Amino acid sequence: MIDLRRLRVLRAVAYYGTVSAAAEALHFTPSAASQQIRQLGRELGVTLLEPHGRGVRLTSAAHNLLAHADEIESSWERAEAELRGLGDEPSGLLRISGFPTVMSGIIAPAAARLRDRHPAMDVRLREADPVECFDLLFAGESDLAVVEAFSDIPVATDRRFDQQQLMDDPLDFLVPETHRFARRRRIKLAEAASESWITGWPGSVCRDEVLAACSAAGFTPTIAHEAQEWPVVAAMVAEGFGVALVPRLAQWPPELPIVRIPTSGRPAPCRQLLTVTRRGGRGASTITAAVAELEAVAETLVAAA
Repeated sequence: MIDLRRLRVLRAVAYYGTVSAAAEALHFTPSAASQQIRQLGRELGVTLLEPHGRGVRLTSAAHNLLAHADEIESSWERAEAELRGLGDEPSGLLRISGFPTVMSGIIAPAAARLRDRHPAMDVRLREADPVECFDLLFAGESDLAVVEAFSDIPVATDRRFDQQQLMDDPLDFLVPETHRFARRRRIKLAEAASESWITGWPGSVCRDEVLAACSAAGFTPTIAHEAQEWPVVAAMVAEGFGVALVPRLAQWPPELPIVRIPTSGRPAPCRQLLTVTRRGGRGASTITAAVAELEAVAETLVAAA
């Protein structure tokens, strides 16, 4: 009989990339984590770890076993979801994570609706960047996340997670009230090719989004200033330091003398937002109720755009 705890150590090594990182996440020592995997290999009569440079790596047998391990984990999630859905009303703990703009614009309003409509639910919120959201889901420290789709997150076909479309968040052009474009109802980004731009830090998702959108419009932006928080970006735009491309969900003090202008193009620049659970867990009544509220808030935002 396979010890499922050892399978979870194997899954952690595959997810985090090294035995040391997996051991830290599981609160083991690296030697203890390695021992768990070697013992699992002895039980199955295969080698799961092999030398690689100064460390070790998973063998082909280990990768074959992982497919079954992920399916076992998914089946357990489905079973737990079914058991928790036997009652008439969603109840119990639900942990939701998301990055700042979706936390304030979508998750918090949806959680408030859950609190009012399903008082037997205990909803806990946690701000986290998209990559960390996946880590929290994998570790069992979050049940549902709202993330932005970009290259650093697991691919949509990753068998450990269930990723579903929530909404597209358009990217708006941001200028001071005195700017020559301030009275425009819509703008093509190519018209702003000569402007000075404010973007996120090098390597950040928001900077990459601006570079990709401008590249699609046929130019490379002149980046004059860098800021990571949207209220800071908005304040810099208000003072005339440059223009910016910002998500529709981004918020800042309403008194700032700035104007949002919707962008046009084929397609118009936007970021894709997803709801994510561990694979097999989406059927839980608490998650079903939460996704319904998230979708309702998202539909309201899209209709108001």
